[in-house]
Amino acid sequence: MCRMKRGDAVSTIIGGVLRYVSTVALTDWLDIVILAFLLYRALVLVGKSRAANLGKGVVIFVAALVLSLILRLNTINSILRAIVTWGIMALIVIFQPEIRRVLEQVGSSKLSSFNPFARVQQKSLLETVISQTVDACAEMSESRTGALIVFEREINLDDIVRTGTVIDAQVSCQLIKNLFFVKAALHDGAVIVRNGRLYAAGCILPLTHNTLIDRYLGTRHRAGVGMSETSDAVVVIVSEETGAISVAIRGMLKRYLTAQTLETLLTNELIPAVEEQPEKFRLRLPWQRREAKEANGDADK
Repeated sequence: MCRMKRGDAVSTIIGGVLRYVSTVALTDWLDIVILAFLLYRALVLVGKSRAANLGKGVVIFVAALVLSLILRLNTINSILRAIVTWGIMALIVIFQPEIRRVLEQVGSSKLSSFNPFARVQQKSLLETVISQTVDACAEMSESRTGALIVFEREINLDDIVRTGTVIDAQVSCQLIKNLFFVKAALHDGAVIVRNGRLYAAGCILPLTHNTLIDRYLGTRHRAGVGMSETSDAVVVIVSEETGAISVAIRGMLKRYLTAQTLETLLTNELIPAVEEQPEKFRLRLPWQRREAKEANGDADK
């Protein structure tokens, strides 16, 4: 008897769910999908920007607003509602660089996802950038010219770019050396490399608060470590005093690198490894299949 009642209850629930689903129109499903996509993109945007902590604060604020409404805390709720009125405008101002970046990506005509040669072109560009950077660092190391080069990755550095001067030029050994020449106007700041181009120079980086770092390291090294702590950027540092080449990644400083080691490290960090397609999923032309079968037959013999 109990089993029959349980079966009836389950069938009733399933029937109710199916009836509810049948009442939902196609436009409602489309509305849900679009809203979910926009919410996902917003979360990705906050996660990839340096405003992630601010985004968490907004979530906590919204939770407090909902909780005050549920618990009928009228005074607190009215204050929070008043904050929301002006908070939306404040958020637009605060997240203006991120919003602008998203709109630029949406309006871009570059459909790299559908371009089979995009990865090859990007890899070739990065290899050239790395080669030019290594050559410049090697020469600046010999002449003991201080340098600070930041390679932007997933987390955008618009707030750092605003502290310097936008150049947006092709990366070359001579340009890097000219920017860090002692009497150059922008030699004291850092250079930002974005999407394979030297985007900005003379930028000010945040200093590290790590007390365990070598106390003999100067401001340039502390700024490089600080930048790598607050973002996923790769920072190359050339010491003005010793000429030593260092790289800061994820708050860790790798010092006394040779030019060859620097090139290997930058290649591993900036150029993603392209996995080869499994043999059974590899597309082959008819004569290639015939040659492969003959090779396999010879191997079996």
